[in-house]
Amino acid sequence: MNRGTLGHSWSSSVGQKVLVGLTGLFLCTFLIVHLSGNLLLFKNDGGRAFEEYAKFMSTNPAIRLMEIVLTAGFAGHIFFAVRVWLHNRRARPERYATNRPSENSSLASRTMFASGSIVFVFLVVHLKTFFVPSRFPAGVPPSMFELVKRAFASPAYDAFYLLSLALMGFHLRQGFQSAFQTLGLRPARRTLIDSVAVIFWLIIPIGYAAMPLYFLWAHLTVAK
Repeated sequence: MNRGTLGHSWSSSVGQKVLVGLTGLFLCTFLIVHLSGNLLLFKNDGGRAFEEYAKFMSTNPAIRLMEIVLTAGFAGHIFFAVRVWLHNRRARPERYATNRPSENSSLASRTMFASGSIVFVFLVVHLKTFFVPSRFPAGVPPSMFELVKRAFASPAYDAFYLLSLALMGFHLRQGFQSAFQTLGLRPARRTLIDSVAVIFWLIIPIGYAAMPLYFLWAHLTVAK
């Protein structure tokens, strides 16, 4: 395959779907790593272990480099997902005039762009709440443990967080399976992929959901 053919292949609709799938799977690995570190929040030591973890993440040069790679992964996933969505809309300008979408695709697949958009809004709010104060403090760097406690003491923020996690799980369930299908998943492997997908669309979101519920319960208990 020459360079021109390769370039055309990646710029095609199928090629862009492959890139959406690959960047999505890369971001799935981040969810595991991020959750594993955040589980230190539950250690009964007054937040010391989590503070050490947060300090390591903010000062280690290799981690800072990985943050750039991760940002590129998010940007690439969003960029190619938007291009695929626009291509699909242009290809079906009268898409509902002659067929019924509910008979041709699942609800999850039809709402992938919407659920992804809401997850993006959640990501922006999440970064503003936690990442920006830790990386760009206005004065003395804040205690990350105390920052988490204050954020999750708000029922409104927790409700938004939990709703976003539910939509993320919904997005991941369809996205994880679609990624492997785009990459040429064999039907015989479908059961295995579906089983692994449960980790990402159910177990990991539950792990993240435990944090706001834990700190809100602790805050309400102290308030009493």
